[in-house]
This record gives sequence, C-alpha cells and structure tokens, in this order.
Amino acid sequence: MTGAPDEELRVQSSEEFAAAPDAFQRLWTPHRMVYIQQGEPETHECPFCRAPERSDEDALIVARGRTAYALLNLYPYNSGHLLVCPYRHIATYDQATPEEVAEIGELTQTAMRVIRAVSRCDGFNLGMNQGRIAGAGISEHLHQHVVPRWASDSNFFPIIAGTKALPQLLGEVRRTIAEAWPATA
Repeated sequence: MTGAPDEELRVQSSEEFAAAPDAFQRLWTPHRMVYIQQGEPETHECPFCRAPERSDEDALIVARGRTAYALLNLYPYNSGHLLVCPYRHIATYDQATPEEVAEIGELTQTAMRVIRAVSRCDGFNLGMNQGRIAGAGISEHLHQHVVPRWASDSNFFPIIAGTKALPQLLGEVRRTIAEAWPATA
C-alpha cells in the first residue's frame, strides 16, 4: 500500500506471512506513519486560511458557508472527525461576529445530522480548545471539533501503542460526507 487517498485499508491475516502464522490480524494504516514519526508539519502558513483557497478534495472540505466552512481533520481521532472554521483568521470564540457564531452553530448541527446518517454513530464530542495552553494544536485560528463516537470505538491502540486505527481513508470519508451534505440555497 502506498497510502494514496483512494486505496482501501487492508486487514491481512498472518496466514499470508512468510513467517510462522500467529493469532493476530494486522490492520495496515501506513498513511498515519508520517504523523506518528513527525507530528504535525511545521509551517508558518495558517492551514485554515489556506484550505478555502484549495479544491474541496485537496483541502478535505465537505461544506462551504458564507462565513464559515467544515473540513475533515487531517489527524482525526475517529473517522468523520470534522472541524468547523470561520474563514476569517481569528483566534478565539469571543472574537467571532454574531454571523460567524450562528453559521458555526448551523454547520455543526448539519455535520452532526450528516455524520449520524452516514456512519450511524452513537454520539459526539464537540469542542473548541482556546489557546495552546488549553490544548489547541492550531491556536491562531478558531475551529470547533465535531468528533463522532461509537459505543465500541475505544480500544487498546491509543493507550498501548499511541496509535488510532481508522477504518476509512480521508478522501473516502470526505466524499461520503460531502455527498450527503444538504444543498444550500
């Protein structure tokens, strides 16, 4: 697997290995290796200001509004993990205009409805980390997390291996959510 966006993940049985078979199945997620080894890329450009300038597919944008947009998190906690961002480069929620606050809320509600419909998740984590000290990976540009959760989405990978196994590639998730997103007037 090369990690190309349209490639499917493959679970490989140990029976296919040249070595002695064992009881484990291997879930190959090579696209995560860059993040595991290097973390988020260092850049001086704001990825949330740059994303709207790119195509929806390249930027993983699923919906565009008037003052805000929704895109997939490049380093998701779960499949379907979206971020809702204002176009304007502001750092905190209290700097948002009433129009931005309203549209961030509308996009978040729509995201929840769409993700629930396409993935049948059991719940959501919603949140904004305001400032680096509060856990914001990109503290300079306001963004709200919409993280779908399933009753069975927790396992030993994050605890033991510091790794999250994701069942779908980002391009496939973006396409599914974008196609299910209601048309705007």
